[in-house]
Amino acid sequence: MSQREIASDYANQIIQILPDVVLILGQDDRVLFANYAAENFFNMSVNTLTSTNLQNLIPHDNPLLSILQKVRRTQQTISEFAIPLVSPKIGNHTVTAKALPMTDAPDKVLLTLVEQKMTARANEYFNHKGSGRSVAALGAMLAHEVKNPLSGIRGAAQLLEGIVGPEDRNLARLVVDETDRIVKILDHMDNFFDGTTIPQREPVNIHSVINHVMAIAVNGFGKKVNFKKNFDPSLPPVYGQKDQLIQIFLNLIKNACEAADTHKPKVFLSTSFRHGVKFTIPGLTMRHYLPLMVSVADNGAGIKDDILPFLFDPFISSKPNGKGLGLALVSKLVDDHGGIIDLDSRKDLTCFNVFLPIYKDEFPSNKHDSDGS
Repeated sequence: MSQREIASDYANQIIQILPDVVLILGQDDRVLFANYAAENFFNMSVNTLTSTNLQNLIPHDNPLLSILQKVRRTQQTISEFAIPLVSPKIGNHTVTAKALPMTDAPDKVLLTLVEQKMTARANEYFNHKGSGRSVAALGAMLAHEVKNPLSGIRGAAQLLEGIVGPEDRNLARLVVDETDRIVKILDHMDNFFDGTTIPQREPVNIHSVINHVMAIAVNGFGKKVNFKKNFDPSLPPVYGQKDQLIQIFLNLIKNACEAADTHKPKVFLSTSFRHGVKFTIPGLTMRHYLPLMVSVADNGAGIKDDILPFLFDPFISSKPNGKGLGLALVSKLVDDHGGIIDLDSRKDLTCFNVFLPIYKDEFPSNKHDSDGS
């Protein structure tokens, strides 16, 4: 066997074991070649697939077909992100497609399809991320409405302070001071819930955040829970605001502890580096990847299907006495960090995956954490 034949054989083996769909299409979009991943994707054998026209497998108005035509016409490579492929034959998929002309046969096109499950879930996330904003708007409205009567109470207390006897003056002063304290709290809420406010971010060691929340959990709501940790110590710092990150994972870990199996409650915490989806980070003009993933899972019964689509909406809760505000707030805070939150719920496992941006030198920084972040 010649070197060329050996190289061709190796190339064919590599293409066959690739996890991505690889097709070679003729001028009429008939499938001339398909790898094993294509078998699984289209739910048919290679022999059947290679005698089928792609136009019979996907809807006729799908943008993928027009991309193939353009590649043949222009002889240029075209990549398209987040193409929906939906049909009774192949199910519901979202893919990144890359089509390029074959150098030895201009009428043939090499097509690769990479399924973007994360993209589909991210779209769902963007559909409900406004829920956290709804909670923000509600908080801002309540803060504004409460401050109005407080102004009257403070004014009345000041008047009383000037006319009452010495023995009651301290009580009047107490009313004034406590009113001022409440107003300061409400002002803080206004700043927190202002949709235009971008948190001051810096490099944060995500493990110091998780360990801090763990210390709270094991001494309180998670005393009886068996925690399992799987951390990647080599992870770079997150680009975030530490207090808000603590709030995110405090909510998620508390929910996991409450949802875990009542007899043998277990909560699993892990950190890992993943190739994330590219999104815009608030406050920055560039788009960045979200490769750092923090997972919080429990061994409870899972979340009911009828609640799943609305889980991040305010006042929706899977707990009997839940207020339904915790996850809506988590959604808002994750969004403020330019991240996304993904939910995987099944029997005996509910897992929240939070994808966050890592810190890079070109990001603005207020300071560096003293704990090594």
